[in-house]
Order: sequence, then C-alpha cells, then structure tokens
Amino acid sequence: MLTAAGSTQVGAAWGSHAFSAIGPAGVVAVRQLVASVVLLPLTRPPVRRLTRTQWLRIVWLAAMFAGMNLSLYAAVERIGLGLAVTLEFLGPLAVALLGSRSARDLALAVAAGIGVYVLVLPGPSSDHVGVLLGLAAAACWGGYILANRAVGAVVPGVQGTALATAVTATAYLPVLVWLSVTGRFTTAAFGYAVVAGVLSTVVPYTLDLLVLRRVPAGVFGIAMSAHPVLAALVGMVLLGQLLALHEWVGLAVIVAANAVTMSTRRAGDPGQKTGLPPVTPRTVPET
Repeated sequence: MLTAAGSTQVGAAWGSHAFSAIGPAGVVAVRQLVASVVLLPLTRPPVRRLTRTQWLRIVWLAAMFAGMNLSLYAAVERIGLGLAVTLEFLGPLAVALLGSRSARDLALAVAAGIGVYVLVLPGPSSDHVGVLLGLAAAACWGGYILANRAVGAVVPGVQGTALATAVTATAYLPVLVWLSVTGRFTTAAFGYAVVAGVLSTVVPYTLDLLVLRRVPAGVFGIAMSAHPVLAALVGMVLLGQLLALHEWVGLAVIVAANAVTMSTRRAGDPGQKTGLPPVTPRTVPET
C-alpha cells in the first residue's frame, strides 16, 4: 500500500517537470493514453456487448477522470504537490461523511474544515485560483468514487475503469494533436509524462489490485491517509517545495479526520470504507 501511494506521488512529481513544455493538460493526455494502452489489453472489455446504461456510467466515470486529473495537475502547478493533494483528499472524506447525522461525523467535518483553513490561511498573498483548483479536484474525486461504484455495479472487474480511461484518452487526443502541430512536444516532456503514467497509474493499479485481495477494506481506507503526507515529502525532496508550519498542521488535521472516519465505517461495508466496490482497485486518484 505504501509503495503504491509513494509511486503515485513520485509519478505526479515527475509529471510536473513537463508542465513548462506541454502544460498540465498535455501531461494528463499522455498519462491517460499510457493507462488505456496498458489497461485495455489486460482487461479486454466486451465493447460491442455493452448496453446504453453501462456506457452512460462509463462516460460519467471518464468525465470524473478528466476533471480530477486536469484540476489536480493545474493545482500542483500553482500551489505545489503537497497542498494540492491534501485539498483533493477532501473528496473521499466528504463522500464518507455525506448524509451522516451523527455528532461524531459532524465533529469530524468541522475538524476537516478547520484543517483546510489552517492549511490555506486565506490572505492577499494566497493563490486562490490554485486553492479552487484543488477543491475542484476534490469534488471530482468524490464524483469519481460515486461513479466507480455505479460502474462496478454493472461492469465486472476493472473493465469499466479501463474503458473510462480509454474514453478520457480519446477526449484528450485533440490536445496531443495540437501540442504536436505546434512543436511543443519535446523528448524530455514526453518522457516525463510517460513516467508519470507508469508510476501514477500502471504501478498503483497493479499493487492496489493485489492489496485488496489480501487486506481488509477498512485498512485500505485508512492507508489512503498516507497520500497527503507522502505528497508533501515527495514535493519537498524531488521538487524543493517546502511546506510552512501551518500547512503541516492543517495537513495533519485533515489526515487525522480521514483516518478516524475510515476506521469507524460500518464493518462489512467495503464501499463505505473505501468508496469502491469490493474488487475494484484505485480509491486513490490518478494524481
């Protein structure tokens, strides 16, 4: 689980090196192309036998993929990896708390809100656009969890995820064509984006699939809490993005709120704990 989490964040860090040449949209386009090239041959979904209902849910999941990845990478470009991933992390936390009326969950939601305020400390010098992009990524991650549940209910295994990745890659093809025509695709930028696709998609998908066969869903949900911390550490080591003390405090509050929430979800309900059907990998976003 820690290897998958670390690989995801290292991949995001490598992908950020290509922002200056091809931008966040270009990195996402290459990443989705890499993911579809790997996942489609492995899953071999029966494309011609899918119903209209199945395709509608797959397109919904693809839209969440597209929005989640683009908004996160755009946020990383503006406010750094650690802060962006921590804000995005509010998505699954909100889904876990959604609809709950217990005093404990209300307290956790308030704690998470306080954590966000301490993390950002809004002021004249704050990058409000970057923060909004991070929150948009959180909303898309929440939508991704709900869409993944819906797809998992009508498409077996990870075939729906593979098809959603392919749909997203197809939607991003105009970006790849435009970057090629304008000559912005350098060898280095393309290489960074491909590495991001492998480390942030192929490796975590494979490892999460193995983990979910061996580890209780609740433990998997709690382990997700490592992602903001690892993102902050990777940003510090690989990108030189140092967090201020208040940012570490806000990050810790949000991570703690998630860990408590996931540890107290109802036993026997993996979807409540991870936001996924029991056999589907990747609660973690394509960061």
